[in-house]
Amino acid sequence: MSTAARAPRGGRAVPLTVGVRAEGGRAVLRARGELVHGCAGPVAEALAALPPGTARVELDATEVAFLDTAGLTALDTLREYGRRRNVPVGATGWRGQPRRVLELMGLDPVDPLSGTAPTGPTDRAASAVARERAEQLDVLRLEIAQLRHAIDSRPVIDQARGILMAAHTCTPDQAWEILREASQRTNTKLRQVAAAVTASAAPGGTPPPEPLRSALAAAVRRVSTAARAPRESCGRSPARAGRRAAG
Repeated sequence: MSTAARAPRGGRAVPLTVGVRAEGGRAVLRARGELVHGCAGPVAEALAALPPGTARVELDATEVAFLDTAGLTALDTLREYGRRRNVPVGATGWRGQPRRVLELMGLDPVDPLSGTAPTGPTDRAASAVARERAEQLDVLRLEIAQLRHAIDSRPVIDQARGILMAAHTCTPDQAWEILREASQRTNTKLRQVAAAVTASAAPGGTPPPEPLRSALAAAVRRVSTAARAPRESCGRSPARAGRRAAG
């Protein structure tokens, strides 16, 4: 049997599925996907479906592709199950990014459930370090979300650059500068500017709003003027070049 969690709305997370194999009093939960917010539900459902007499439960994380701090609730669910039933539990098979997260959290990357709950001063200090690492991990989560957004935005931005290059005979860098300047002039996200340019170039497409059209036109004029500006040659100043031409 298997249970699954839905991916968060608007995200690209791979839904978590949990398969169960029970044999000889030992149950193995095989997790596949991403351990993120909402993943504790499928783990709890899988645990609830275990047959009576289960003497040990193990989570196989070999196919877990991503783990964040919210995903650690799945381990809490498994640990609590072991406490209530008085049976040993484990979570092994960690590798890649999930294993690195466990290391940052100060947990055992081989089996994070092998430790005990903090009780003494030393354990509390370790817990404080773990909280600090959790904060660092939250920063990493934000960076990952930003990278995912950038990956999603890249195609439409590249399309808009191509349209501007064809329309104004400019270079890729100049097309990027036009988009960036129009974005700043109108206080509009770069991806939205690119989407408006791309949509206007489609058959029957509507032109961008007037403020954005004006900003794009101004950016094109500035970039074109800068490209046509005379360049100094061989390091000579314009004054010296003029005197040499006159002579």
